[in-house]
Amino acid sequence: MEPMNDTKILEFLLLGFSEEPEIQPLIFGLFLSMYLITVCGNLLIILATISDFHLHTPMYFFLSNLSLADIGLTSTTVPKMLVNIQTQSKVITYAGCITQVYFFPFFIVLDDFLLAVMAYDRYMAICQPLHYSVIMNPWFCGQLALASWIIAALHALLHSLMALRLSFCTRVEVPHFYCDLSKLFHFACSDAFINDMVMYLTSVLFGGGPLSGIIYSYYKIVSSIRGIPSAQGKHKAFSTCASHLSVVSLFYCTGMGVYLSSAATHSSRSSARASVMYTVVTPMLNPFIYSLRNKDIKKALQGLFGGKL
Repeated sequence: MEPMNDTKILEFLLLGFSEEPEIQPLIFGLFLSMYLITVCGNLLIILATISDFHLHTPMYFFLSNLSLADIGLTSTTVPKMLVNIQTQSKVITYAGCITQVYFFPFFIVLDDFLLAVMAYDRYMAICQPLHYSVIMNPWFCGQLALASWIIAALHALLHSLMALRLSFCTRVEVPHFYCDLSKLFHFACSDAFINDMVMYLTSVLFGGGPLSGIIYSYYKIVSSIRGIPSAQGKHKAFSTCASHLSVVSLFYCTGMGVYLSSAATHSSRSSARASVMYTVVTPMLNPFIYSLRNKDIKKALQGLFGGKL
């Protein structure tokens, strides 16, 4: 790309899903509905966990952290897209783009580590029940959650600092509904090779690491459940993991779907549509997965609303 008098670009254009004006109201209504459901659903999980003393356990403590991370993930991208549709503008400032570059990987990695910590919690509850209350004490749970937040913050800081070293000399049209870091690299007029390498290495480290921990935890859980003599005992033990396992499957399968769709097609718009499942739909579904078949959550919500649910 030819530089334009070495002038620093102060804004980008987010092309979104479609440039057809007649479907913009439909996109706006759909994403506004999903965003409100996501925020309200996850807030209810957090409020229920705080208000009900019976939910002051490690599993629900980590769940409330996951709900907070899901609210943050959706709020990083969707509100700006809604504002752009409403104002019929595609502009995002350079500062706004860098802000998304920081918070998007922050909440993605936070989700990764919280899901791994929750898998460890289920492993301790099923495989080490006699030592569970001693090991998974409030102080240790707080340390695990804090470590997840700190690691995610440092990871996001690395990416945002790497993005700041790039220079953009021409008009940048990002074929996405948010500032996707991998897309930005292609528009930089400076060398982005180091950025690419850092992104791939951190993806393997912060994506594969927690996933390996989850797989190992469930390997030990399944081995332990197989040793339970009664079918009722097996069902009871597995039911405590079912919601978490569903959320893990949804999170990683949609993430893998985004990666495969990006690799299989050259259409950036198709990649943007696929990423909706990963960034919007999954955070919206998590509260339903944890609450629909969870009697403790249902009781807490009934108490929260005066027994009207």
